[in-house]
Amino acid sequence: MDPLLLGVIAVVAVALIFDYTNGFHDAANAIATSVSTRALTPRAALILAAAGNLVGAFLGGKVAKTVGSGLVTLPTGYDSLWIVFAGVVGAIGWNLLTWYFGLPSSSSHALIGGVVGATIAVAGTVQWVNIIEKVVIPMVVSPIVGVILGGLVMLAVMWLFRRGHPGKLNRGFRIAQSVSAAAMSVGHGMQDAAKTMGIIALALFTGGFQASPDQIPLWVFFTSATVLALGTYAGGWRIIRTLGRRVIHLDPPQGFAAESTASSVLYANALIFGAPISTTHTITSAIMGVGATKRFSAVRWGVAGNIVTAWVLTFPGAAAIAIAVHFLIAPFTG
Repeated sequence: MDPLLLGVIAVVAVALIFDYTNGFHDAANAIATSVSTRALTPRAALILAAAGNLVGAFLGGKVAKTVGSGLVTLPTGYDSLWIVFAGVVGAIGWNLLTWYFGLPSSSSHALIGGVVGATIAVAGTVQWVNIIEKVVIPMVVSPIVGVILGGLVMLAVMWLFRRGHPGKLNRGFRIAQSVSAAAMSVGHGMQDAAKTMGIIALALFTGGFQASPDQIPLWVFFTSATVLALGTYAGGWRIIRTLGRRVIHLDPPQGFAAESTASSVLYANALIFGAPISTTHTITSAIMGVGATKRFSAVRWGVAGNIVTAWVLTFPGAAAIAIAVHFLIAPFTG
């Protein structure tokens, strides 16, 4: 078999494995609040999340182009394919590590960190200006926006329905949460499936099978969307428990406010800026902002601190794994 074709097949395969782990790792992003408030049963929530991810993938073209061509510059050729391969394996390794400990870290930043780490290992070109503008700044700003906006949305909900009957309000917001959970799932697909699409496009370009990493073939949209949906349906119960119960115990109005906040932030970044932000960061910070309106001590800040630590370690952690993978496979791919 042509070595270039073999390399492309290897990268596409490992990218789809990452896509699958992304689905079960980040399933909690869209459904943890709905499950914890009993707005949806776990199985119904997973089906909704899988369908939303499938739809959202077709709206994530801008994010895919950012990942495919805006983060690193690699020459076409056999060696570059294995750089991408090592980067994706680094992201998978970090996903599995944080999944094992039940920490909702960012699959997005794991993927970006892995590809950047593998590129650095071979003295490749990292587009640091784009990394700062498209990754680092959104990584810092989106959780801050999530906390503030989540708190404001919750305060607005509390004021608008201040005279409502608690029982009726809970029933109504459980129905509303079906809508907000669907919106969150679509937003997750727009962000997370798009990152896999970008990696596959980068592999096709470096392998010489297309003229630009900006091109996203239709089969890449369908494949990435389907695999992400399957991974989502497989579930991620450890992380669902962390987000839905351990950070704060949510009621239906709080769950609706958190999901509505997070989905609006995801949509703005995907459709307007093409920024590959973390769905995990966004929904977790929105939950914290919503919970703080109840009372500041209602949020379990110790658990939140552990989550933030995982966020900070994600980029360098995935990069370190990718660098190690690169040196392990170098004797066999050179």
